[in-house]
Amino acid sequence: MNVSHKTLKLLAALIWYMGPIILFSKGAELATEAYSLEPQGWGRFISWTAGIAVGLIKTRYIFLKSCRKNMARIDALTSPKLWQFYRVQFFIALALMIVLGATLSSISQGNHTFLVAVATLDISIGTALLLSSKVFWEQGVFSFSRQQNN
Repeated sequence: MNVSHKTLKLLAALIWYMGPIILFSKGAELATEAYSLEPQGWGRFISWTAGIAVGLIKTRYIFLKSCRKNMARIDALTSPKLWQFYRVQFFIALALMIVLGATLSSISQGNHTFLVAVATLDISIGTALLLSSKVFWEQGVFSFSRQQNN
């Protein structure tokens, strides 16, 4: 069954936006746990400031390019199918990242430094996903005028 390019872009955007929601929540939880282990420490502050700073760099050099590349790939599809909003490799990488993230979160329990590091990682990726989502807006993915056929 063929679908419109617009539908694929919307599905891609929904998956993309799930990332920051989940990662900010998880990062905040880990940073709070680090704080509970060392309330006098800077762990929570470091997690958020370093996470956002690294996320800005990741946005510029990795995530914007990746998102734009996927939008161009979708535009180039001649008979778009519902499952083509990301490549198969993306879903494999996503599954591996989820497993790795869960494993890192689990083994960081009770270790302040490791909790801060994993929280920083989650916040940085969440930041990069959120900021790079501007590509969806630039591409008009969220405009719903009747004139658009793609």
